[in-house]
Amino acid sequence: MIIGKSLKSISNEKFSTKDFNPSRLTFARTRRGFKKADLAKKIGVTPRSITGYESGEFPPELERLEQLAVALKFPRDFFLDEEAIEQIEADAVSFRAMSKMSATLKYMAIGAGTIAIQLNAWIEAKFQLPAPDLPELGRNIDPEAAAEALRNYWGLGEQAVSNMVHLLEAKGVRVYSLAIEAKEVDAFSMWRDGTPFVFLNTQKSAEHSRFDAAHELGHLIMHRHGQPHGQEAEKEANAFASAFLMPEKSIRAKQLYFPTLDGLVKAKKHWKVSVSALNYRLHALGFTTEWTNRSLCIQISQAGYRTSEPNEVQRETSQVLDKVFNALRTEGVGKADVAFDLKITTYEIDELTYGLLRIGAVPERDDVVCMGIPQQLSKPVLTIVK
Repeated sequence: MIIGKSLKSISNEKFSTKDFNPSRLTFARTRRGFKKADLAKKIGVTPRSITGYESGEFPPELERLEQLAVALKFPRDFFLDEEAIEQIEADAVSFRAMSKMSATLKYMAIGAGTIAIQLNAWIEAKFQLPAPDLPELGRNIDPEAAAEALRNYWGLGEQAVSNMVHLLEAKGVRVYSLAIEAKEVDAFSMWRDGTPFVFLNTQKSAEHSRFDAAHELGHLIMHRHGQPHGQEAEKEANAFASAFLMPEKSIRAKQLYFPTLDGLVKAKKHWKVSVSALNYRLHALGFTTEWTNRSLCIQISQAGYRTSEPNEVQRETSQVLDKVFNALRTEGVGKADVAFDLKITTYEIDELTYGLLRIGAVPERDDVVCMGIPQQLSKPVLTIVK
């Protein structure tokens, strides 16, 4: 059980701004996407003051520190922790659309990942999550072959993946949200101390998120050791996602040799993919000619299906996060308690779980929440239903 204090009671305790940690201000500012001038204007100081705070030249006064905490949505104590934030290295992650991302968006996303690692460590200290089960398929493997090999390894056969988030979690991948309102930010993935992580922009369509999840799985499987980079890696991850979600034998069984736009809209439900993704896969497998492919692409754009998916499937949510917070709630532990432990705000937890956590949800079965015996010191085991 967490024994915590409210944030209000913390603000009444004596402290000294000499304990101010400049690196944490830099982290918080970039996490929220502020430039120094923007933050300075927001709290009523000069950009030179922000530079001084972050360089360690001088600490902010109490009033300014309080303003910084409010503006950046971090508790005051976050800035007074002497421990430096162990940030994710930019070259350690695979971004879905790196070439389209500004430095501001990149550091916002990396900041989210950094805090997610801390939240995940907190969760794993109290719950036994599924162990990673992603095989080593070797270097330079063809994406189509990699997708088929992984399906065989996981025993999926040719069946459609009913829920990508649940599948990833069952295989030990930690899934978190990127609640960033920017079309350039899709997703990213990384390995951290032997644990795979995937971050999804849950503000995109459900089909888009499913493809992003499969795309990042491709990076985790094929680019675990960092090769290749850039557009080549993105193309390989796209090809993997397409093959993993829409196996060739499954596509051929549907006999979609003369597809129409209406036919694609109906057929996409089977694989829970976008109209565009299905059209691309059919052409890649030789089901359609270049002319048919181009014609369907034009029709898809004219119908507005690139920005608004027709007959959108149900959004996928996390079983792990759902069960963790339900189990904590039964013990009287809320998000505020977790946030207090991590010296962040509940806003940050909401950001990392946005679109993945069902508010007030109950477990699907009693035996998949906590398999431990109450009051025991051993960590509860979370079992994922695929």
